[in-house]
Amino acid sequence: MNFIGLFLREWRVLLRNRATVINPMAFMFLAVMLFAVGSPLQDSDQAAYGAAVLWLIVLLTNMLSLDSLFRRDYDNGVLEQVLSAANMPFFVVLIRIVVQWLGTGLLITLLAPLLCLFLGLPSQAIGSTMLALLLGTPTLSLLGAVGAAMTVGFSRGGILLGLLVLPLFLPVLIFGASAINASLTGAGSPAPLYWLGFISMLALTVGPFAATLGLKISLQMQ
Repeated sequence: MNFIGLFLREWRVLLRNRATVINPMAFMFLAVMLFAVGSPLQDSDQAAYGAAVLWLIVLLTNMLSLDSLFRRDYDNGVLEQVLSAANMPFFVVLIRIVVQWLGTGLLITLLAPLLCLFLGLPSQAIGSTMLALLLGTPTLSLLGAVGAAMTVGFSRGGILLGLLVLPLFLPVLIFGASAINASLTGAGSPAPLYWLGFISMLALTVGPFAATLGLKISLQMQ
């Protein structure tokens, strides 16, 4: 199997369907701007709550992009052909998850300085914010892909997808916000970052296999 060719195919599909990237990013900036404009908090309080708000918006943004992760190919029958023709369907699903993360998690990480500015987070929190996003967002894509695979056969699976994946995202929200707040208070504890990395590694070992199984079940229920 030509993994490079498969990756390039998925990347070209992403570039052709820019709305799958632009729409979640537009939602993210709109949500950040609404919080920045409408928050009645003082600057000190806003910095304290900004980390939690940032991660909450990142979670919702990622969830918006998950519904289209497998749905387009599922609807036109391409997904069944790809999985049946592949010697190792696990890698097909993994590559698709990686491309989805590049268009959401990595992009959000690169935009973190601008998000910190809008949310009132001080400049010393930018580095820890980017690192926390880099370690935490892969979990959102890997575990979110499991929910997307299980709900791809439902015509209105968005609500069900949220019910499935949001509880799984809570540890990332907790440790991600803790990592940013640690840099704000000067504690400098790396423990939340270690936990984010550990959760991402655990999700990498489980998520693609569970997503592949979920897709096979969804295809059998057609």
